[in-house]
Parts: sequence; structure tokens; C-alpha cells
Amino acid sequence: MDDVKAAGEVALKAVKGAADATLAAVGEKLGSAAPPPPLPDDRAQLMALHREARRRRDAAPLMSKERADAVRELERIEVHVARVERAMDPPLV
Repeated sequence: MDDVKAAGEVALKAVKGAADATLAAVGEKLGSAAPPPPLPDDRAQLMALHREARRRRDAAPLMSKERADAVRELERIEVHVARVERAMDPPLV
């Protein structure tokens, strides 16, 4: 069982590395200065970040840059939550 968990951790690191590289490439294309900071691997911390991003999104005016930024952050957090849940033993998904 430890081999499966170790393989899952290796796969998670590979996916995170590819996702970070993709985010950096997209950021360069869009002209952003730096990629966003890495997200924690703890589901509880991710859910707290998700609540805060939802609060920012809901407080921002419709069709504003602030709302669009909050929505992009929500997307990033939700994808990372899914990665963490799939890597759990047993997976939540």
C-alpha cells in the first residue's frame, strides 16, 4: 500500500509541476509579472482560500477586473482541491 501512496505522491508532484509551468507560460503570454504563489496541499486550508476568493468575487462589481481575477483564483483553487482529493488514500473522487 505504501508503494501506491508513494506513486500517487510522485504523480501529484509531476502534475503540479506541469500545472505550474503551464500557468507561468500563460502568464507570460498575458503579460503578468509572476506566476501566482503555490497553493497548500491541505484540503482544509484550500477550502478557507476558496471561501475568501468567493467572498472577493461576490463583493466585486459585475464585469470588473477584480471579479474576473477572483473567478480565476477560484478556478485555480478548485482544480488544486480536485488534485488533492484524487491523491488521497482512498481518493474522495
